[in-house]
Amino acid sequence: MNILLVDDDTELTALLTRYLERELFKVTAVHTAEEGLAEALSARYQAVVLDVMLPGGSGIDILGQIRTRSDVPVLMLTAKGDEMDRIQGLEVGADDYIPKPCNPRELSARLRSILRRGRSADVISATLEVEDLVIDFDKHIVHRNGEELDLTVTEFNILGVLVREAGKVVDKNRLAEQSMQRSLTLFDRSLDMHLSNLRKKLGPSPGGEQRIKTVRGVGYMYQMEQGSAED
Repeated sequence: MNILLVDDDTELTALLTRYLERELFKVTAVHTAEEGLAEALSARYQAVVLDVMLPGGSGIDILGQIRTRSDVPVLMLTAKGDEMDRIQGLEVGADDYIPKPCNPRELSARLRSILRRGRSADVISATLEVEDLVIDFDKHIVHRNGEELDLTVTEFNILGVLVREAGKVVDKNRLAEQSMQRSLTLFDRSLDMHLSNLRKKLGPSPGGEQRIKTVRGVGYMYQMEQGSAED
């Protein structure tokens, strides 16, 4: 598994590289925003670990540029306790985040979790039509009225879970486990941010309603309009 590590802290990257390589990852480390963007767009990596603060640019800005051209999974390294960095990263399209200084073992676990998310959709061999959406689980693509939507791996997985149980409430923790391959922790807003991004990208239903309903204290539901075809 090829991993790109983008961080200007050479001592940290050396430590993380040694650990990840023992865990059978193949790691390439670069230290500037320019190098990170070029490598991330090279299509050589299964995941990118990206620091928020980099020489020559912000990791958030680099993530935004990556997302315009690639859906490679990205895990952001954020300052411990800096909630704004985490929120911005998730809003722009990060798949997960981990605070610095990070435990190499936790980083390895988070990377394996991200990579499992991509594979989990691959085992479902089907194309599902829901209202004006066509969801291709083989190609990991969603079209709305013939136009391809730019979803991250996590957003695609969340949508897949919800539409397969359209009209039913999916428990928040179960949705996180099935789409993100991990349980939510106290004050963890990552699932909420992914859902917010997904709602924006999906837009309203053909009838003008919000597609994904929040059922407070329980979870989320993909709403089917009256008369819509079931899968």
